[in-house]
Amino acid sequence: MTKIENPFTRGYQNPHIVRTLLITYEDDCPPIWRPLHASQTHLSDGEVALFPCLFGQDFALITEGQDVPDELEAQCQGEGIVRTVIYAIAADDFDGQPLHVGDTYSEEAAREVVHRLKFETGVYSRAWEISTAHITEESGRYLRDLADIATPTGFMFIAFRMPYSPAIGVKLIATPWTDEHLLGIDGITAEQLREKHLSKGMPEDLMRVLHLAANADVRILIIDADAPELDGLPVYEM
Repeated sequence: MTKIENPFTRGYQNPHIVRTLLITYEDDCPPIWRPLHASQTHLSDGEVALFPCLFGQDFALITEGQDVPDELEAQCQGEGIVRTVIYAIAADDFDGQPLHVGDTYSEEAAREVVHRLKFETGVYSRAWEISTAHITEESGRYLRDLADIATPTGFMFIAFRMPYSPAIGVKLIATPWTDEHLLGIDGITAEQLREKHLSKGMPEDLMRVLHLAANADVRILIIDADAPELDGLPVYEM
């Protein structure tokens, strides 16, 4: 099967907050950013900003008014001043690589950004309407047949007809269809679910579309001849 990018995927994955320190050192050196060592994360912003610090490759330590163990000090090669505290917004790219999204200057502002990015109500970006051109005629018949009967147990989706419309709807269940999520829900892997779908006679093009949508955490997929084509999905001649 040819691997294609998932055009259903939208937004950032796993957005979260990283508290970092903007540190300056030596007049001719650019500033650096480091997180506080875990032993000092309890310090408030007021106990960190404008204080001297030690820093290494992976963390920083406030020195004024703090007891710094010798073994931690030995891991720090530089001395500097914390100019300000930054609340960075980080996330994962589609392939799992970490991304830096942006910076805020308070934890409250950072939490608000993360809240908006995560769409925690589950209402946004989970319903899609795509053209029937993205599935074959055989797949269209397969979905219509499923919509007229009770979808078999274990399919992880329900097909249904749209009233007063030739469009077919699919409600995807237990998304995303990743190994980690499916193993926790039904004790199967994504590959085993693909094999189950194919063993039940599902055309391969339909299986691919449903799995791409489910991996992007789509919950409702409407397939309609009047809907626009989605750039990145194969198109079939009807």
